[in-house]
Amino acid sequence: MALTFTPFAELGEACPDFQLPAIDGKTYSLKDFSTGSPLVVMFICNHCPYVQAIEDRLIQLGNDLKKQNIPVVAICSNDAKDHPEDSFENLQKRAKEKNYPFVYLHDATQEVAHKFGAVCTPDYFVYDKNLKLSYRGRLDDSWKDASKVTKRELYEAVQKLSRGEKVSDDQVASMGCSIKWI
Repeated sequence: MALTFTPFAELGEACPDFQLPAIDGKTYSLKDFSTGSPLVVMFICNHCPYVQAIEDRLIQLGNDLKKQNIPVVAICSNDAKDHPEDSFENLQKRAKEKNYPFVYLHDATQEVAHKFGAVCTPDYFVYDKNLKLSYRGRLDDSWKDASKVTKRELYEAVQKLSRGEKVSDDQVASMGCSIKWI
């Protein structure tokens, strides 16, 4: 497990377009999530202990934002050959088991991860209603222990964007396992 931190974000960059298969059998692209509201894109996987530690909070985030009609998209870009836990079939199984409330995409070629500049799992990208990058920080202030969370930083950023407010440029990097490149 190689601990990796997200780099400082180029805030204001446009959201890269993509077209990927989802675990629900459909194929999605950016236009499917261009709703005039903020958009959350997160790179996650099944095997990473950092993702596993926050999985229930990701589900909570997805449910909270779904109630507000704010799209949340998860993408797994890990090399499934060396990490079979992150195969398409195992992504489907885990998402069904945990009832993921968000679209879960599979980036087998890793092209989309490269377009976004994703480096780790979890890695979060929050875009404003114009699909400009506004937040690339961590989920909250306690990755390891949910009982110690005092600030839901990503959720609060989305709420600000929903109100048309600017998110502070002072963002704390996310950390996790490096994406497992092919």
